[in-house]
Amino acid sequence: MPEEVLVLDRTQVRRCAARIDPVAVTEEVLRRHARAEVMLPAEGYMAWRNSEGAYSRSIAMLGALTGSDPVYGLKLINASVGNPSKGMERAGGISLLFDPETARPRLLAEAGYLSALRTAAYTVASLRRLGPESFDAVSVIGCGTLARAHLELIGRYLPQVTRVHAFDTDARRGAGFARWAAERGPAMRVESAPSARACVAASRVVITLTVSDKPYAEIDWFRPGSFVAHVSLDDLCEDVFAGAERLYVDDVQLIAENPRRILGRLLQEGAILPGDAEVADPAREVRRGVVSGTLGEVLIGKVPAARPTDGVVVSNPFGMSILDVGMVNAIRGVAERDGLGTRINLLGTDGEAR
Repeated sequence: MPEEVLVLDRTQVRRCAARIDPVAVTEEVLRRHARAEVMLPAEGYMAWRNSEGAYSRSIAMLGALTGSDPVYGLKLINASVGNPSKGMERAGGISLLFDPETARPRLLAEAGYLSALRTAAYTVASLRRLGPESFDAVSVIGCGTLARAHLELIGRYLPQVTRVHAFDTDARRGAGFARWAAERGPAMRVESAPSARACVAASRVVITLTVSDKPYAEIDWFRPGSFVAHVSLDDLCEDVFAGAERLYVDDVQLIAENPRRILGRLLQEGAILPGDAEVADPAREVRRGVVSGTLGEVLIGKVPAARPTDGVVVSNPFGMSILDVGMVNAIRGVAERDGLGTRINLLGTDGEAR
C-alpha cells in the first residue's frame, strides 16, 4: 500500500492561505484550547553556535486538536541569527500533519510563511479584542519577515491603520521594509523612527518583532492607554509586566516552563503571578503583576476583555504548536480541493519498503 505525502512549497502555501480567513482559524483554535480540546506537549529545543559563531537553534513543536474531528501535527522551525546577512530569512522549516488512524505523515508544508502568518493572526485577534477602542497607527520594532506578515494582515483586517512607525537596529533592513510597504500601495505609510524609544512613543499600539535577548523597553516609554503585543522574546522590562493594567497570554503553563523568556522567568521567580493566584485584594478592578487570562478564555467569555485606559495592556503569546496545526490543516483543505501540491510515495515507486 503506498504511503503518500502531499508536499506544498511556499508558493502553494501562499496560494492556499489567500483562500482562508487566518484570523478566524486562529480564534477557533484558541477557543478549543480554552475548552481543553487540545494536546500540547512541551516543545523540543536544541541550540548551538555555527562555524561563524552565530546562535542557531531547532524547535520541534507537536500539537493536536482533539474531539470529533481530530488533527495531529508537528512544526519543525529552525533559525540562525546570521541568516539575514546571507540574504536568507532568519527562520524556516516544515509543518507536518499525521493521519489520525495510522499516525503516518500525510502532509508536509513549508513552515516559515505559515509560522509568520499564524503569529500575525494572533496579534490581529488580540488587537481586535484588547487593543485601544480606536487607533490609526501602529509602531513596529523589528522589520524582518514577521513585520511584513503583520503589515499584510493589519491592512486586511484593520483598514483604519494608515501609518506605521518602524524601527530596526539594522537601518538597511528598516529601509527595505519601508520600500516593500511603499510598493504595496499608499494604504499604509511606513515612517522610520530614530530609536526604539521614539518608535514606542509614536503610537498607542506597539508590536515587538525582534530577536532581542536583553529587555530594553521600560514602562515609561509607553503612552497612557497603550496596547503592546510582545511577540518576540525579551523586549519588555520587568516593570512593564509588573505595572500593566492587564496581562494576557496564550498558555500560562508553557510560558512558566520556559525561563529563557523574560515572562517565564518572572513567573518562576514569583515576580508575576498566574491568574488563579491569591492576591492581597482580589476585589481590585486592576490586579497588577498577575496574568489576567488567556486570549482563548477571552474569546469564550470565561475571562473579561479589557482595553487599555490610562496604562498599558500587554499581550504576551508563547507561540503554541496547535496554532500551526490548525493553520496548516486549513491550508490542507484548500490544497486538496484545488488539486495543489505534489504527492510523494515514501515507500518508493513500487509501493514497497526498500
